[in-house]
Amino acid sequence: MEIVVKKKYEVDVEQEKKEIVRQYRALLRLLKSKLKKGDKEQVRHAFEMAAEAHRDMRRKSGEPYILHPLAVAQITVQEIGLGVTSAVCALLHDTVEDTEVTLEDIEREFGTQCAHIIDGLTKISTVLEETNTSTKQAENFKKILLTLAEDPRVILIKLADRLHNMRTLDSMSREKQLKIASETAFIYAPLAHRLGLYNIKTEMEDLTLKFTEPDIYFDIAQKLKESKRERTRYINEFIKPVRERLTMEGFDFEIFGRPKSIHSIWNKMKKKGVSFEEVYDLFAIRIILHSAPDHEKADCWRAYSVITDFYMPSTERLRDWLSNPKSNGYEALHTTVMGPGGRWVEVQIRSERMNEIAEKGLAAHWKYKEGTTQESKFDQWFTQIRELLNNPDANTLDFVEDFKLNLFSEEIYIYTPKGDLKILPAGASALDFAFSIHTDIGSRCIGAKVNYKLVPISHKLRTGDQVEIITSNKQKPSEDWLNFVVTAKAKSRIKDALKEEKRKISQEGREMLERKLDRLGVPLSAYNINELNQYFKQPSLLDLCFQIARGNIDLQDLKKLTVNGDKLEQPRPVKPVKQIIEVPIPKQTPKKDTELIIFGENGDRIEYKLAQCCKPIPGDDVFGFITASEGLKIHRTNCPNAAQLLSNYGHRVVKTKWVKNREISFLTGLKIIGLDDVGVINKITNVVSGELKINIAALTIESQEGIFEGTIKVFIHDKEELDELVHRLNSLTGIQSVTRLENEE
Repeated sequence: MEIVVKKKYEVDVEQEKKEIVRQYRALLRLLKSKLKKGDKEQVRHAFEMAAEAHRDMRRKSGEPYILHPLAVAQITVQEIGLGVTSAVCALLHDTVEDTEVTLEDIEREFGTQCAHIIDGLTKISTVLEETNTSTKQAENFKKILLTLAEDPRVILIKLADRLHNMRTLDSMSREKQLKIASETAFIYAPLAHRLGLYNIKTEMEDLTLKFTEPDIYFDIAQKLKESKRERTRYINEFIKPVRERLTMEGFDFEIFGRPKSIHSIWNKMKKKGVSFEEVYDLFAIRIILHSAPDHEKADCWRAYSVITDFYMPSTERLRDWLSNPKSNGYEALHTTVMGPGGRWVEVQIRSERMNEIAEKGLAAHWKYKEGTTQESKFDQWFTQIRELLNNPDANTLDFVEDFKLNLFSEEIYIYTPKGDLKILPAGASALDFAFSIHTDIGSRCIGAKVNYKLVPISHKLRTGDQVEIITSNKQKPSEDWLNFVVTAKAKSRIKDALKEEKRKISQEGREMLERKLDRLGVPLSAYNINELNQYFKQPSLLDLCFQIARGNIDLQDLKKLTVNGDKLEQPRPVKPVKQIIEVPIPKQTPKKDTELIIFGENGDRIEYKLAQCCKPIPGDDVFGFITASEGLKIHRTNCPNAAQLLSNYGHRVVKTKWVKNREISFLTGLKIIGLDDVGVINKITNVVSGELKINIAALTIESQEGIFEGTIKVFIHDKEELDELVHRLNSLTGIQSVTRLENEE
């Protein structure tokens, strides 16, 4: 009998070698303008060392592993604008972690700088892989920021590495795709945004959508493809008179239209509750001026004047980032004008230098910074990062949440009484402003004068406000201050002050506890502290002592504990009233038949709850999440909390799959908007109950000025039935939109 072993992929070694050499030569071509004496040999040496180290390794797709570091090196040079050192580090970025090559080898062959960068990259990768708790994930995020503050090239190469992994995510398993995509949305896309790498941020967001919500991604992509011809015709019609006038005025420029990203289109559809056809700004017109550095601003405003000669601008949509660049270095002039056919069109005007900073962010910023002594917004941001990271007492999870809030938020511009400018996130209060000046001023702040009018510390600031802070030596931070601030610095400093106050108070409680334990003849040992915390339901000794000092815990209750030698023991119940079965989290790769938890067919096979934040129904793409107190919860992959759960607590995620069961119904809701007309409720209920025989749980409709908005809650068997209902309702005359309620709105 002849046995034929089929390989997962056919290997053409010669073809692979040619491809590797082709990619290496492409990298050299990209580096050509940056190569100095000896650089080419350095790059070749790094390539040969990486190729040898990864010789027997292949990626999940089956291709030779060396193609990955080559691709990362190309991204760092071509799309981020880094140089030879970064290309060398990108080629070697996985060697220390995955092969026999050591940091000492790197330092000996390529110097201390390369070794330092690769060490930073290895640390990031290692903690990412070993993350088993949210705290570790947060610590990892902190380490990423620490490397950013020390040598930004570490994080820039890491972003290139993540971008290539996202581009090649098709060959990974579904669970891996969800975890990596969620992590990208949670950490890497916001960082790319903050570092001014808009192209990379946009591509990461689009790829995240592709793997978390493929139906939506491909539907929008297809519609963009179908509408391309009509879009191109409109763009040409819009551009023609502007191009002629700019040429006549003597500008050296480029003008073109570019489509908005799929992710931003989807966001707009969700935010405004409209269909793809109703999103007007599917593209933006961009004008790039080749101007001398000292004429850039004036030329941008002249170009703006030309645009508004032809098209009426919306005064509310003018964004002047020429006078006040964003804190990630972005400079441009944005306006929205009424184009042909009554369509609003966004126009972006920037110089060639501004465009390079917009495309390549941080790397381009340093290129243009050479020779200037002025501190930029980037430098101020790095100073803030260092300040936050140097605080040893900060709770890491709080730090990450606070920091992320500041990554994506819009900015407002506030002035001091002397006219100095401060940039704060939108929603910042007078108290945030006080802490941005100095910790002491924030801690002693009792009020402020905004534009010469007295306001409380909670007053929300707006762009252009001039703020004077009023302080008192008797003032000190209180817990409710945390409700007034949005900046990471203010939150961090208030929490530190509260902790210090808590420590002072808890010291008194500790002395009371020690005296009581002395009388019982037991020490304040680690074992006894644990027993006391459990008995009094306190998270730590600090909290326990604090509650004792405040009189919230009565030390007479210690009599209820048993003294056994030098140990305190809680009274143990003989028979528990209710047994809690914990689902063990597998440490090794589970077998194929155990990694699927199928539910829906037999309700008693495993107990689970449907998450209220996204209300999944059969047919939705879902994952299971093991909670600390409520067992297994089922979330949709597009749940608002999915990115955080999948990236922070990957070890608690269970692969899940629906099995059809027509006997079980699931409560879900729809939001309906339309023209208020006689019999509209009758038409809706006729479709739901009459035609589709679906049970209605609740129906509410409110009408105002000829428009009605209603919610209907129904019992549905699966997503197929829900989609049919949405389709039927949408086809009714006068119905404008039917959308699924994402949560308990």
